[in-house]
Amino acid sequence: MKLVGSKTSPYVRKIRVILAEKNLAYEFLEESAWNADTTVPGYNPLNKVPALVMDDGDSIYDSAVIAEYLDAISGNTLIPKAAGDRARTRRNEALGDGLADAGITAFLERKRDAALQDKAWITRQMGKVSGALEALSRALGDKQYLGGGEADLGDIACACAVFWAEFRMPDFGMRAKYPNLKAWAERMESRPAFQASKPG
Repeated sequence: MKLVGSKTSPYVRKIRVILAEKNLAYEFLEESAWNADTTVPGYNPLNKVPALVMDDGDSIYDSAVIAEYLDAISGNTLIPKAAGDRARTRRNEALGDGLADAGITAFLERKRDAALQDKAWITRQMGKVSGALEALSRALGDKQYLGGGEADLGDIACACAVFWAEFRMPDFGMRAKYPNLKAWAERMESRPAFQASKPG
């Protein structure tokens, strides 16, 4: 398999973590969709990362699709089988991906010339980030991980989004505001798969 993506993308990191957690062999093709000479559209016509090129040469894309595929071929341990638990895990994955979506949107808007920035749009996106953190804190409660005693796909997606926000937004402040998320984040970032995939 070949993974196409950027090391700073939270969606790519999600897949890199899963590959490491599952001990799946792959080749990493570091590529940015933003470069003028990018090759990403050759793997994903939407020009987005990650894309996973399978052994038969076909590629699949969108991190949620790739995550489900990798879990299916390696023992189904990150997405529960029971309908309710499965729905909660996929919801938590969507929560993490949505947090990243909103954070990236605000980050990109802030990179524009100050006179051109849409402050209301930034506020709206950061409101989504705040709402996602509130929901994440409630979902975690006093548990070790979102699913209970073991980390699952929801934990991985949310952690990748949170760590991206901390990397790109120095004033993020999640750990000071949410003690349960601080402890959870420390557990997640201590895992070898997260240590090996730091973007910095």
